[in-house]
Amino acid sequence: MSNIVKEIAKELGMTQKQLAEHIGVKEDTVSQWARGINPIPKWALKMFELLKKEQRYQSLEEDLNKMASIVSDLKSVYGDKNNK
Repeated sequence: MSNIVKEIAKELGMTQKQLAEHIGVKEDTVSQWARGINPIPKWALKMFELLKKEQRYQSLEEDLNKMASIVSDLKSVYGDKNNK
């Protein structure tokens, strides 16, 4: 179970220190979880999942904004046929 912390941090592109800051604990606490010294509490596992979902949401939001910009550019080049 201790590798979960390392996997989550890597997946999120964070250091263990950044991960600790995001979930509101000390870096040493996350380090102890990662090394298997202390078990990872269920609430922390839920927080990790929420962080992953938040990151996916932000990525999707960025993609949507890019697509909206492309559509806007295409409308300016080809005209908006729906408004005629």
